[in-house]
Amino acid sequence: MKYQIETTISQNINLVLERFQDPEGIKKWQRGFISLEHLSGTPGETGSKSKLKFRQGKRNMEVIETITTKQLPEKLITIYETKGVWNEVITRFKKIENEKTLHTSEITFKMKGMLKIMGWIMPGMFKKQSKQYMDDFKYYAETGSSLF
Repeated sequence: MKYQIETTISQNINLVLERFQDPEGIKKWQRGFISLEHLSGTPGETGSKSKLKFRQGKRNMEVIETITTKQLPEKLITIYETKGVWNEVITRFKKIENEKTLHTSEITFKMKGMLKIMGWIMPGMFKKQSKQYMDDFKYYAETGSSLF
């Protein structure tokens, strides 16, 4: 499954990038975020790996994040892997005015087992969750305030 989402953030691109790259900021906008554990490489740079823990409903989930390309603001390619799911996100930021930034994500999911069936039956669920994360980041980028 592959799709693209985008939004316009009413904030200067430099501040947007600063907030996007701040590991302490994640807890302010990522729903269910519990923790980030650095595993290898230079944190936040190409080749780095981290373990992210989330709570979704009543279950906890661990995801391994690998940054494969970092050329911000033009492109950040990140791979997220968990049991039965491989997810690539290509994130781009583009200045469109002094105080406006276009945020685009190209998202690819590859799934196995029951998750693959869910992806076929309910692709809108994945798009909706991706859009929610993007909207939550937009709020944080524009205000600097936590959603939680």
